[in-house]
Formats: sequence, C-alpha cells, structure tokens
Amino acid sequence: MSLPVLTAVTGAPWESRLVTALERGGGGLAVVRRCVDLADLLAAAAAGHGRAVLLSADLRRLDRGALGRLAASGVAVVGVVTPGDEEAERRLRQLGVLQVVSADAGPEEVIAAVHRAVGAPPAVDGLGDGDPAAALPDLPALEPDLPDLEPGSGRLVAVWGPAGAPGRTTVATTLAAESAQLGRATLLADADTYGGAVAQVLGLLDEAPGLAAAARAANTGNLDLPGLARHARQLTSRLRVLSGIVRPDRWPELRPSSLEVVWALARGLAEVTVVDCGFSLEQDEELSFDTAAPRRNGATLVTLDQADVVVVVGSADPVGLQRLVRGLGTLRELVPATETRVVVNRLRRSVVGAEPGRQVRDALERYAGVGRVVLVPEDRPALDEALLTGRTLRESAPSSPALAALSALAAELVGHEVPVRGRRRRRTPAR
Repeated sequence: MSLPVLTAVTGAPWESRLVTALERGGGGLAVVRRCVDLADLLAAAAAGHGRAVLLSADLRRLDRGALGRLAASGVAVVGVVTPGDEEAERRLRQLGVLQVVSADAGPEEVIAAVHRAVGAPPAVDGLGDGDPAAALPDLPALEPDLPDLEPGSGRLVAVWGPAGAPGRTTVATTLAAESAQLGRATLLADADTYGGAVAQVLGLLDEAPGLAAAARAANTGNLDLPGLARHARQLTSRLRVLSGIVRPDRWPELRPSSLEVVWALARGLAEVTVVDCGFSLEQDEELSFDTAAPRRNGATLVTLDQADVVVVVGSADPVGLQRLVRGLGTLRELVPATETRVVVNRLRRSVVGAEPGRQVRDALERYAGVGRVVLVPEDRPALDEALLTGRTLRESAPSSPALAALSALAAELVGHEVPVRGRRRRRTPAR
C-alpha cells in the first residue's frame, strides 16, 4: 500500500517536476493532493488525507503553530528548498523541520527523507521528545559580546508562587541581580501572562515586550542566539532582561512551543536564566482536546516543565501559607522530578506570632513535607525604596536582611563559593 503524501510548495517552478519524479520513482509514495496554501494543507491533514507533506520554506503563514497542527494530525513534514537557498533551509530547521531536501534531489533521496520523517517522533516542541536546540545545527558565528558558553549548558530557574502576590517578581529580580553580581552571565525573563511587572520594577517603563518579540521570531523560525540577545535589554555587563507583555490581553503571543525554543537558546546565552512565571497551573480540560487552541497558562506550564529548579514563593501569613501548601501539591503533580526550593517571603511576627521562623518551618514540614525553607524577613522600607527608584535591592539597600537571605539562595543556585565561619564552602547547584 502506498504512503499518501501531500505537497504545499506555493507553485514553485520545480513542483511539477518533483511530483512527476516521485510518481515515476516508486518507493511506495503516492501524491494524493497538491495544496494551494497553508489553510488547504491544514484542512487536508485534519481530514486524514496524508501521512506526510512536502512543503517549502516560503509557504505563507508557515510557523511553529502550523507545524504543531500537522504533527497533531499525524502528518510528518519534509522541507523542500530551492537549490543553494541556505536561508530557507536554515529557517525550516529552526522551525523544527528535521528532514530537508533540495528541489533538485533525486527521487530516491526524497523518498528516503519522507520515510525517515514518518518514522521519526514529532519534531515540533511540545508535541514530542525532540530537543529544540537540535533543530538549530548550523547557526552563524556568535557576536563578540555574547558569552562563550557550551550550547545548552546554562541553567533555567523558574520562580513560581500561588495566587495572592507573594512576591514572585521581587524574588525573581533579586535572584537574577545577585546571580549577575556573583559573576554569572544572567538572563531575567518575564513570562507572567496575568500581571508581568519585571520591566516596571527595574524602571524599564518604555521597553517593548522583549519576550513576546523573541517568541514571535521563534514561532516563524527566525530566532537564533544573536537574535535573542538583541531582544533582551542589557541592564548591566552580566545581566540581560527579556521584559514581559505590556497588556494582559497579549498573552496569546507567548506560545508554549515558541517559549521552548526561547528557553533552549537562553541556555546558550546565559549561565543562569531566571523566569518570573504566572501563578495559575490550571489546565483547561475542554481546551486540552483541541491542540490548536491557545492556553493562557501554557507559558507557565512549559517553563516549569523545562526548568532545572523551581523556586516556589509563598507569603508568611495564614492565607499565604495555606495557598503555598496547596500549590506545592499541585506543582509536584505537574513536575514530580524537578528540584524545588521553597521561599517564604515577608516573614514577620505581627501576623505569624512569636518565633515566626520556627512556626513557618514546622507548619510546612507538617502539612507539605518541606524540610528546608528559605525565610525572607519583611523589609518594607528597603523594598519600597527599590521600587520607587527602579533599582535592584542591592543597589538601593545592600544591608537589607531580605537581600541577605535571597543572596544566599542565589549563591546556592549558581554554585558560588560563599564564606562560612572563616573558610569557604562551595554550594553545589541543585539538579
């Protein structure tokens, strides 16, 4: 039985020659439909007319979302490029198309590429086990100001916390700033689709949403390492910032499949990437059956899934601790194998009682099984000063006890040597 194949090459002059060669070449392939545009291709794929498609890089509106719909329909993708068009091949590979052939290739080569694509797992991130970085094999030389890192060697730290504004952004910005202060090339990204505020906290009020721009470029296959660096604001010599969306209604721009590419590239741009996530972990059951439907919480869920360590932030009050306990249970169900660090923010006697540190530790150990907690004392004057001036906590209040607690956590996350009673001890990064 022949393998049904679709084509979508936008009327290229070599299309008829390629189709004729395939039909005459045998190899178990049968071209069942020549699609005129992307909409026609997606409709044919959804109807089950093909098992594979030959498409060109210049197919209008081709992006990662379209490739994800093809993968969900069980259609493998083989890219076809004009001979010598390196830019088209590069774009297809950045989109996640692993099998790319030249239009002047012989029928045997095209047939072999189709069979390889059909037998391979989906190459679109979020729909299979493919590594996003693996689809970017031959990027141009890095710009001189980029750090000299091994591809994919950087660590991704997600900062998450339940509803109620426990201080996720404060913790994320401080951890990123402290990581940079410790000499690590650091990237701070705002992926909160409900109320991102990293740019405002750091005084970048006129900044365009850098993360959304990077995600759009990734969605169309046009994002590479220098491009990601251009979308990030250089705040200090070691700290870059990808600001978040400026309006909550722009959340569809942060597509999960695009963010997987952004985070994969971020591991080559920075030694440490700190991501401020949204609070909601809800997965809409009705939307989960529609692979094309956007999901507002997808940005948070994919970030947590990709993270090496999740810093969980809760507020030191009865309501905040109850939300933290419940949130930890949900988080463990989503990413059971990911290392977590629990931070209890705004610790104060006025709302917890005498010995607030001991009470918080006892409560979390009893109700959430958390044996180790980072306690951040309430220091409202220092935090207000930092927010008022748009500076980091170290810049505005270097002696703040809140900074001391978060600085120690940052040193642990990046594996920095910290002084301990007259000697130095190396903190090993969590894995």
